[in-house]
Amino acid sequence: MRQTTLPVLGVLAALLLIWTLACIPMNAAQSVLDASRAGETVSPEAASERRGMSGLALALRNPGPATAHAYSQDRPRLPAPHQVAGALWQSTATVSPTSAQSLIHHGWVTLSATLLGFAIGAGLGIALAVGIVHFRVMEMSVMPWAIVSQTVPIIAIAPMIVVVLYAIGIEGILPKAVIAAYLSFFPVVVGMSKGFRSPDAMQLDLLRTYGASRPQTFWKLRLPASAPYLFASLKIAVAAALIGTIVAELPSGAQAGFGARLLAGSYYGQTVQIWAALFAAAILAAGLVGLIGGLERRALARMGMRP
Repeated sequence: MRQTTLPVLGVLAALLLIWTLACIPMNAAQSVLDASRAGETVSPEAASERRGMSGLALALRNPGPATAHAYSQDRPRLPAPHQVAGALWQSTATVSPTSAQSLIHHGWVTLSATLLGFAIGAGLGIALAVGIVHFRVMEMSVMPWAIVSQTVPIIAIAPMIVVVLYAIGIEGILPKAVIAAYLSFFPVVVGMSKGFRSPDAMQLDLLRTYGASRPQTFWKLRLPASAPYLFASLKIAVAAALIGTIVAELPSGAQAGFGARLLAGSYYGQTVQIWAALFAAAILAAGLVGLIGGLERRALARMGMRP
């Protein structure tokens, strides 16, 4: 308890404190403007002079108005923690899950594409890792291209993939799943290649003395030994798949999903909505990683390994 929960809570408390204090200078321009319109004395009095000042300078010269109005703005530059929490509660608990205003609805749309892309990417990554371990030519040819593929910014390649797939009649969930798979296959390839090679030379020599074939060596030794690497890479891959899905929703004109929610919030300057969607995506990612972590603990415990 002391070694895990308390440090995490301490870090969260520090982040919340920094976040709360950062709202004052970030929202200072609008706070001082609201105070001026309400008849309060602000410095400098001329709006033209305040326009060129930084938020920190305005907050230092007007500590009272900057603090009083920093946490209650409708469209703040940086929403306060209670504003984001309120938006999360309102968009999950007070509306129907099928409503277009519900983050549960948008979360399900994003989650479905994420899981499909994750399954495709993980399956492709494992298959490529098997080939890389058993065939030297694949290691020399496939791995460099896999590495190069990750150097292309996903924000640049996602619109091209969406446009090309739409041009050949592929719409809906599959284009987003393809981009999610594009991001998720690489950590699985790298992790499983390392995992399949984790047995040492003595273990491999022992199976050779027993007359084990290559498939038997794979199923009896390489695959069980790669289990810790598999779950570690899957945690990274599922988070990457979620990011890929959200990025794919931005240029695709999607009407639902976290990406569509972020885009709508940016169009109308709804920063609280944007932050609520970001936190909902983070919660979803944490849940997926936690689910894989639970499966990891159970699987490794049954195999006699410590997670």
